[in-house]
Amino acid sequence: MKNLFLKSGLMALLFAGFQSASQGDADAPVAKQMTVNDVSLPYVEQGQGAPVVFVHGAFSDLRAWEPQREAVARRFRFIAYTQRYFGTDPWPDKGEQYSQVTHAADLAAFIRQLNVGPVYLVGRSYGGTVAVRVALQHPELVRAVFVQEPTIAAAAVADPDVQGILKKERGGMASAREVAKAGKADEATRLFADWTNGQPGGFDALPPETRSMHLDNGRTVALHFAAAPPPKISCADLGQMKRPLAITHGELTRPFFKILAETAHNCVPGSQLIPIPGARHAATSQNPAAFNNALLTFLASH
Repeated sequence: MKNLFLKSGLMALLFAGFQSASQGDADAPVAKQMTVNDVSLPYVEQGQGAPVVFVHGAFSDLRAWEPQREAVARRFRFIAYTQRYFGTDPWPDKGEQYSQVTHAADLAAFIRQLNVGPVYLVGRSYGGTVAVRVALQHPELVRAVFVQEPTIAAAAVADPDVQGILKKERGGMASAREVAKAGKADEATRLFADWTNGQPGGFDALPPETRSMHLDNGRTVALHFAAAPPPKISCADLGQMKRPLAITHGELTRPFFKILAETAHNCVPGSQLIPIPGARHAATSQNPAAFNNALLTFLASH
């Protein structure tokens, strides 16, 4: 069960296999489906105790949290789901509902339907932004929030010089945007992955299963770039966070993500900012030992 890199298109087979395993092993992972806002979302559970819900980032799915699954499931109830449009299942429409607003609404509904009370939220990049948005809008659903390099603080950057740095950084995504618009999903995925980690050619250095996951989700890159801008979140808005918040960032991450992580931290009184040594944007897989240690320490303290 070590390499559970799940594909949502195989959920029926996985469900049967996990169910069979769980009959003899109470701690085995179990694949499930939940209908949320008229769409079916696959998810996997493992372990017992306080529920921890994991929200993956862009061009990704629940497989992104494989490096965290076993460590978390030994102490908590690990729950990772695949957001709408991600994974390998057919889309419920042509993708016109792809947005932070949609994904936040789905996450809130997902938590409610779990019917387990407030949950810990763990998010990565885009998923971290979705998690923070839900914590701000629905604090009653959340115990605490732990996120890796969310971008939710983009509108909270006030310094013109820093805004200029962010604008220049965003320009690096132009090639991925154009290639995605041209319908070249695989190439767009590679360029997007290279940009997020600040390493030209870095996509090809990823483990085969990670590359496969990203390519499976390459069809979402065009949706990501074409999505309607989400409602802006100001520094004052972030300051209304009512739940404990920790933000991690890779020690070697590009300026874009470090600036936004630091901005969000400075806007939320009492929040923690935790660097992950030797890692970039994909710190959850680039240094999982350090990320998991920080995560478990945070969960234990809240």
